[in-house]
Amino acid sequence: MDQLLRNPAIAAGLAKVEARIRRLSGSSALPAINAGAGRVVSAGGKRLRPAMTLATSLALGKTPDRRVITAAACVELVHAGSLVHDDLMDRATERRGARTLNAELGDGKALVIGDFMLARAGLAAITHVSRPVAEVLAATVVELAEGQFLETAALFDAARTRESALRSITGKTAALFRAGCLVAAVCAHAPAEDRARMATYGEKFGLIFQVLDDLLDLTATSEQLGKPAGNDLRQGVYSLPLLMSGLDLGELPGRGITDEQVAEVLRRVRASRMTAETIAYCRGLAADAVAALPVIHDREMAGLLYGLPSAYIDHAERLTHLTSVS
Repeated sequence: MDQLLRNPAIAAGLAKVEARIRRLSGSSALPAINAGAGRVVSAGGKRLRPAMTLATSLALGKTPDRRVITAAACVELVHAGSLVHDDLMDRATERRGARTLNAELGDGKALVIGDFMLARAGLAAITHVSRPVAEVLAATVVELAEGQFLETAALFDAARTRESALRSITGKTAALFRAGCLVAAVCAHAPAEDRARMATYGEKFGLIFQVLDDLLDLTATSEQLGKPAGNDLRQGVYSLPLLMSGLDLGELPGRGITDEQVAEVLRRVRASRMTAETIAYCRGLAADAVAALPVIHDREMAGLLYGLPSAYIDHAERLTHLTSVS
């Protein structure tokens, strides 16, 4: 992942994307909305989604122009707006060490600012990029909502299946990675087959990203995560890695689970084959992602995109290993 972000062409493009994000997030007629949206986009994050948009554009032979830069910024703005909504639903008070908008401004104002960011991304896409790109983003927002709804509907569900968890994370996370790659392919006027291949690549990587994030929630320390370990358990999110642990979900305490009970569940799943099975599952997704890639003539971009899924898995595996031996 670091190689992707450090690539000179991508790094230069991300600087332009960052400037575009700030202009879009500060474009309301109401200063208070601009201040709130500005707080969200300035709160950190590695800009992985727009970086993949830029990498896709370069891989398909198109130097990122203003349209690609704006498309990448719109993808990140959709992501940022969805995080505001996530924090509202989770009643979170902190994200990346800073107070959330809902904690700072109240639920109502935070909701409106999240809505503004989603709408602003769509308006910028149709005004400054193209109608097809705007349609991709609009369809993706629908998938984000559906994926999040499915997850909410399955909270504390002891009968949840792997298929249910996979469907949810495909919508709430993988869809936006897919969109990031697809909008670049659309801007590059790539053939339909190449667009489909890049979309599949983005989706498979997005699944890897979310599954590993869920795994680390169960295996990493609170210090590594920057938030309490086992947070998904507290919220009733029975993730794919948890379902791979072999644990009987019917034995979980459910709502009202205590810190002591969370610690006991974490001890049990860490002693199971959950980590090994989850890593193996992600390596299968990585193989699918790489197999989906179209022919890429730029050797450097080919190396980055081919290597990204495995490099991301290797990083997560190192973190889980450090936890297991500490």
